[in-house]
Amino acid sequence: MKIKVLLLLTSWIIFQTKTSAQSGCTDVLAKNYNANAVENDGSCNYKKLKIKDFTSIILSDSLNETSGLVEWEKHFYTHNDDTDLHLYQLDKKGSITKKIMLSGIKNKDWEEITQDKTHFYLGDFGNNSKGNRTNLTIYKIAKELLFNHPKIEKITFSYPEQTDFSKQKNKTTDFDCEAFIATENELFLFTKQWTNNQTAVYRLPKEPGNHKAEYITTLQVNGLITGANYLASKNLISLCGYSKKLKPFLFLISDWKNTNFGNANKRKIKLSLPFHQIEAISTTNGTDYFITNERFSTKVIGTLEQQLHSFTLDNLEEDTEK
Repeated sequence: MKIKVLLLLTSWIIFQTKTSAQSGCTDVLAKNYNANAVENDGSCNYKKLKIKDFTSIILSDSLNETSGLVEWEKHFYTHNDDTDLHLYQLDKKGSITKKIMLSGIKNKDWEEITQDKTHFYLGDFGNNSKGNRTNLTIYKIAKELLFNHPKIEKITFSYPEQTDFSKQKNKTTDFDCEAFIATENELFLFTKQWTNNQTAVYRLPKEPGNHKAEYITTLQVNGLITGANYLASKNLISLCGYSKKLKPFLFLISDWKNTNFGNANKRKIKLSLPFHQIEAISTTNGTDYFITNERFSTKVIGTLEQQLHSFTLDNLEEDTEK
């Protein structure tokens, strides 16, 4: 009897040991990488790093409010946030090669562009001025007809959590948005929370119509998110943004499953481009990145022109600033 109890106890201990070892940090780049972990639990911690080396190109004055960026068929596509109705095609040197007129739609506050295999998605959902928009819109643009009277469909939506639509003070709402991605089946929005300084993740269908965005979670980014890129081949979401003191950063979300962002790896990396209002981000391999900033001018720092910047994650340096 004692032997049987001992065997049961031993089996229980072994089972508990294996169970506890199943989850942990699975990223070899993390400080707390666990070689025994077989399932990621979102606990990975990383060294504080920054990127210092950039190649920067001043963009045309026509793009002084560049706000979104995607790469398709060896060209970039960008747009201004509230000044015109064009998509601008750029070559890798940042020169405008085509202007595509998007007729029949409005530009209240275009803040982001993303894509899947067949469509571009253009987000007219900026809401920082009064925080009370009731016409949040995503335009679904068929790539097949992009250069010949593009077919455009409308996705409109609201945030169920927003119940107060009275006029707010400028840049105080938590229902602003400047970043989203398109996966195979749906859209994910990353809000720009001016008060909480975080980002809420919402989900939307890609089908035209009027929808209520589904709240998923809130990510502790400690900053204002302004752009997003999704790389399905690496299961990687790359966000860009800046602090309220205009210190830009990169925020990487990797190894995420379904909508379980809590168990994903989350890594924040500083970008040494102080006072640049970074608005958009693009990568096709998860290592080499392109970002844009809109024109920014103050009496204290002068004028920073609209630019396209490129950098690589191969040149990370340790951040020694406290």
